[in-house]
This record gives sequence, C-alpha cells and structure tokens, in this order.
Amino acid sequence: MSVHLSPPAAILRHAALLMTAAIILVPFVWMVSLSLKPPGEIFREHFSFLPEQWYAIQNYGKALTSAPLPRYMANGVLVCAAILALQILICAPCAYALAKLRFPGRDLIFGLVLIGLLLPHQVLSLPLFILGYALGILNTYAALIFPYVVSPFGIFLLRQVFKTIPDDVVYAARLDGLSELAIVWKVMVPMALPAVIAFSIFSIVGHWNDLFWPLIAVRSETLMPPPLGIIAFANEEAGNDYGPLMAAATIVVSPLVIAFLVAQKWFVEGMTGGAVK
Repeated sequence: MSVHLSPPAAILRHAALLMTAAIILVPFVWMVSLSLKPPGEIFREHFSFLPEQWYAIQNYGKALTSAPLPRYMANGVLVCAAILALQILICAPCAYALAKLRFPGRDLIFGLVLIGLLLPHQVLSLPLFILGYALGILNTYAALIFPYVVSPFGIFLLRQVFKTIPDDVVYAARLDGLSELAIVWKVMVPMALPAVIAFSIFSIVGHWNDLFWPLIAVRSETLMPPPLGIIAFANEEAGNDYGPLMAAATIVVSPLVIAFLVAQKWFVEGMTGGAVK
C-alpha cells in the first residue's frame, strides 16, 4: 500500500533527507579534499574542495610507503573474512533452530539473544581480556577473531528471515531425506541470501572499523588492523602532516564504500526481508 504525500510534505521529506545526507557526507568530503592538498593549503581560512596545487601523488605515495599500510589492510581483510565465515557458520544453524524447531527453552534462549543485542561489546572487554590472557592468545590473530564468532545480531536477523520461509519448504526437504543441517545450508541460507549479504556488510564494516578491542588485544605492528594502524601511522610517521594521514584514511575507507555500492540492492532487500507486512 503506497502513501501519497502532498507537495509540501514531499518537499519537507526530501529536504530532511538531503540535510541528513549532507551531514553524513561532509566528513568524507573533507577527508578526500585534504588528501589532495599540500600542507600549506590544509589550514587556510577559506575552504575549497579542489586544491590549487595537486599533491595527491605525494600524499598517497607517502601513505603507502611511510607506514606498512598494505600490511594493515591485509590484516583487516584476514580478520574480517575469518570473523564473517565463523559467524555465518554458527549463526545460521542457531537461527534455524530458533525459527523452525520446537524444543524446551527455545523462547528463553531467544530472550538471551535479545539481551546480547543490548549489551555493548565494550562491557565484555575486561572478561574477554582476562580469558584471552588465560588462553594465551593475546597479541595474535585469534585474539582479534574469536571474541566475535557468535553474533546476537546475526542470529536475530537470520531467525526473523527464516520465520518468513513457509514450513512446507522444510517439511518437503525432510521428505527428500535431508538432515537438519543440510536443510540449513542447502535450503534456508540460499533462500535468505539477501539477508546474509546484509549481515555480511554489517559485520565487515563493524569489524573493519573496530578500534577499541584491537587497541587492547594486540601490540605487534604486524597484527594491527587498519584503524589501529592509522593511529600508529599518525603518531609515528605523519606527525602534523595531515595530507598523508587523510590519504591513508581514504584508502582504508574506500573498500567499504565500494562493497556497499556493489551490494546495495541486496542490502536493502535483506534488511526488509524479515519485516512485518
């Protein structure tokens, strides 16, 4: 059912959307602009997006060579890919059980999942640090990966989407001789692919940008993910030279922007797939 807005209401709605988009985009525009400028133009009183003297080659070249930025990017890819693979491997069967199976305590477990959604990860940082120390995994890739392998949001999102899939599909798969795990991976996950893609974007963006936990869990420069690597770059290499620092930040953000633009259609479909109709 579509809602037709009057012209004034439509104008106000578009004005609000444009203003919100502008507020969100201003920091990114500023970042890209500074990455193209020489030091003398960065702190001028008047702002111009395009520099009078192009300094992009120098800034981006220094960002890639003065600090091991490619290493930080590779660490981010490794950590995010491992976290996402483990999250889907765990969240999909859990979501299927909560959506399609009946067993004692199911509602209680789902309630605990909802409580997990309310708890910020920072609250668990001290217990996780103590556990990581006891297991001897601090300052390793495992310290960056294993605290995130169970995602309450992933379980909740997939459970809501799985509930929209008719039970007859599950019954038919059982009649064909598929086990419950086979139903998850051969039937449910393919049918919920937009939701999986949406969750993947959330997971990758969240862990690619995560600074708090890596700042606690690792010390070695060879293990640093991009946000932590940029801090080290700023403190040790760039100093007051903000051009290379903004160039490094632009390089780090670019893969996320490209991934979102490519998967935007599936992202929107996945986020609305489990909505109440």
